[in-house]
Amino acid sequence: MDNHSLRLFLSLADNLHFGKTSREQHVSPSALSRSIKQLEDELGAPLFVRDSRSVQLTREGQQFREYASEVLSGWHAIRQRLMQDQLDLHGELSLYCSVTASYSFLYDILSSFRQDYPRIEMKLHTGDPAKAVERVQQGLEDLAIGARPDNLPAGVDFQSITRSELRFIGPRSPQLLTAEQLKEPTAQSWKDVPMILSEEGLARTRTDRWLKSHGIKPRIYAQVSGNEAIVSMVSLGFGIGVVPQIVLDNSPLTERICIYDIQPPLAAYDIGLFALEKRLKDPLITAFWNRRQ
Repeated sequence: MDNHSLRLFLSLADNLHFGKTSREQHVSPSALSRSIKQLEDELGAPLFVRDSRSVQLTREGQQFREYASEVLSGWHAIRQRLMQDQLDLHGELSLYCSVTASYSFLYDILSSFRQDYPRIEMKLHTGDPAKAVERVQQGLEDLAIGARPDNLPAGVDFQSITRSELRFIGPRSPQLLTAEQLKEPTAQSWKDVPMILSEEGLARTRTDRWLKSHGIKPRIYAQVSGNEAIVSMVSLGFGIGVVPQIVLDNSPLTERICIYDIQPPLAAYDIGLFALEKRLKDPLITAFWNRRQ
């Protein structure tokens, strides 16, 4: 007894006509008769009463009709569910970003992504955004969020999420830069200004370039990892620093720092998503890369 035999039986039970049933099911009348006879032999009871003019269900046939319908309905339901399970993406993705990024826009991204792919689990790692590209290149993360470098490494793809200005910041008290120093930054006027800079990354590169263009050799008070640490040290009055505006927008210390209007301004950050080009063929990574905006 198999699903094919059950389908033939149910079709004949509906049509009560061997010729019509054989045409609908694309089987010969003799094959249909053999299938019904085999069912009757397995059940040990007649399913149809047939003569030269009509075909009728027996009492046993009516009972078996209910059973066959339930079996096929259950089969179709479980088959559909299992097929859907294969279509639904499931697995694990690792994502690296800064603490600021995690509460700036990651919530919105993950909310929509989780609605579309509830069976994909996300592993979130936070740290210095300057290491975003490196961690993807080394295979430590599937994806990372960070600032696009001036020269994107070969084999790494980037998708922009937002832009953020780079700001020179200082403590509200004590004042470390005068109006004259802000207006005309020079090597002489800035020689005693303590600076708190990133150890590495795009902000450090652009700050170094700006300082060099003004002939300034910075007096570095501290080199730190992470923009949040720069804001903290600046707010305590240890020096001036450079951080993205997005960090200031989400910092609890904004009332303790001031933003310097230094011209020309540093080039803005282009913040977005990194992934290895060759890994964009992975269905899980592709799903996140093509997430709803």
